[in-house]
Amino acid sequence: MTTNFGQFFLDSIPNLLTGLGNTLILTFISITVGFIIGIVLALGKVYGNKIINGFCVAYIELIRGTPLLVQLFIIYYGLPSIGIIFTPIQAALLGLSINSSAYQAEYLRGSIQAIQSGQMMAARSIGLNKLKSIQHIILPQALRISIPSWSNEFVYLLQYSSIVYIIQVEELTAEGIFIAASNFRYIEILTMIAIIYLSLTVVSTEIIDRIAKRFSIPGIGAAKRVSLRDI
Repeated sequence: MTTNFGQFFLDSIPNLLTGLGNTLILTFISITVGFIIGIVLALGKVYGNKIINGFCVAYIELIRGTPLLVQLFIIYYGLPSIGIIFTPIQAALLGLSINSSAYQAEYLRGSIQAIQSGQMMAARSIGLNKLKSIQHIILPQALRISIPSWSNEFVYLLQYSSIVYIIQVEELTAEGIFIAASNFRYIEILTMIAIIYLSLTVVSTEIIDRIAKRFSIPGIGAAKRVSLRDI
């Protein structure tokens, strides 16, 4: 006789929490690495010379123009054919970070260009060089402006991390599928997973909304979120 839902839920929680831990690790590391790469790409696209600008544009368009699943397959299944081998978790982190960096670069690029060009001129006029002007005047404002759009990237990355179970990463979705495969209670376990993702999305969105309001710049930037993944 099958156990009731309450007992099934309690029995499943330990494995789901293990998977959830891996999901959160993937999300936080990937969005952090993607953020760092995204800053470099955005600055290169806006302020770089023709070569740097061309490289940044090509990188961003290539990554945004191909599916995340294909990128993960290339990293995990394709690269070993030329001697480059990653563990499942390494491949997942690399794929998610690279994918996120292209989108974050565009969010940051848009935020940089939302700042009036006169601010750069004013910074240069008081003796700051171009690098210092970007570091102390442009970038701090751009980062604050990009928070609403960046919040969408965090939510998408949190949800898209579920796809890495395809390359054998034992994150939340994978753990749920393992449980369901052993007892065929797919509806119950998938409902649990959906509730967990929904709860994480609501909580993280609320936290980031409060951060965005706290650091918003009056008169600059859009108050609403804009996601390039929906375009």
